[in-house]
Amino acid sequence: ILPGVQHGEGGYVSRELDLDLEASTALRGGAFRAALSAFAPDLVVIDRHPFGVGGELEDGLRTLRAANPECRIVLGLRDVLDAPRAAAGEWSALGGAPRIRALFDAIWVYGDPRVHDLSVSGELPASLRDLVAHTGYLADGRVDGPQHQVDAPYLLTTVGGGIDGVDLAAAAAAAPVPEGLTHLIVTGPQMTAADRERVAAVATDRTSVVRRVPDALPLIRGAEAVVCMGGYNTICEVMSTETPALVAPRRRRRAEQGIRAAALTRAGVIETLSPWETDPETIGRWFAANAGRTISRAGVELDGLGRIPSIAADLLGSADASVLEDEFIAV
Repeated sequence: ILPGVQHGEGGYVSRELDLDLEASTALRGGAFRAALSAFAPDLVVIDRHPFGVGGELEDGLRTLRAANPECRIVLGLRDVLDAPRAAAGEWSALGGAPRIRALFDAIWVYGDPRVHDLSVSGELPASLRDLVAHTGYLADGRVDGPQHQVDAPYLLTTVGGGIDGVDLAAAAAAAPVPEGLTHLIVTGPQMTAADRERVAAVATDRTSVVRRVPDALPLIRGAEAVVCMGGYNTICEVMSTETPALVAPRRRRRAEQGIRAAALTRAGVIETLSPWETDPETIGRWFAANAGRTISRAGVELDGLGRIPSIAADLLGSADASVLEDEFIAV
């Protein structure tokens, strides 16, 4: 597993290690090159950033391409990148489509083009469209982890890592809870202690606040209704269930969550909370109107996890996708 990075003030910073970004990316690049050399893979999938957050993966990919031309290299993208102008700027900074085509054989988009198609929205260079295969959302087939104990029936609010979720969490904490229900708020491990205290201070008497849980999926599955942000993983967890969801997309840094939430709202599988409606009264009314309902999401392609082995087999020229199902190694 490569040393993690995360967004900080002014850009990416090292997540776990006390290193500056230059040292962290150098360590990541070295670990990546070593992994490629040790495993000699037939297929490599790079998530989101084709060359890493600081270009640290490019040398390893070029070495791999020269040493093993038969290896297939895939760029994996979420359903939404950003507003078209911002996305175009990122592709330009990467050197444009020719640099991508030199190293990547395919682009897997983890979404349903009937909901949102980044290959025609302006988020992807037109000259890369022929590389795109849509997998569907990586939703169905997720395995529940350990269950956090909570008094049922309950409502759930989760704000992902929590680094910018304090306003939503505080509004939800102060929202009235319908009679007969409890309300659990998961602030996320990246929310500051001061912000967690702010959330706890306004929580109603049937609302509990915790920093983290072993796995959000079983909580979402068992909840009467859920309020959440619009990150890709959270949305996929929500869409693997029939739990009604009110999504308050992040509005800072990227337009990604807002675009995703708007598209899924048009598809009828979630509802969206506008920034100017992020208040306890609005959330409380939504809880009262939606707790206990079920939402069918059958109209959206959610079987990306099940389809990827077949897509990979096609790319590798193999007729038997089953041989790939247990042979993915994440670094």
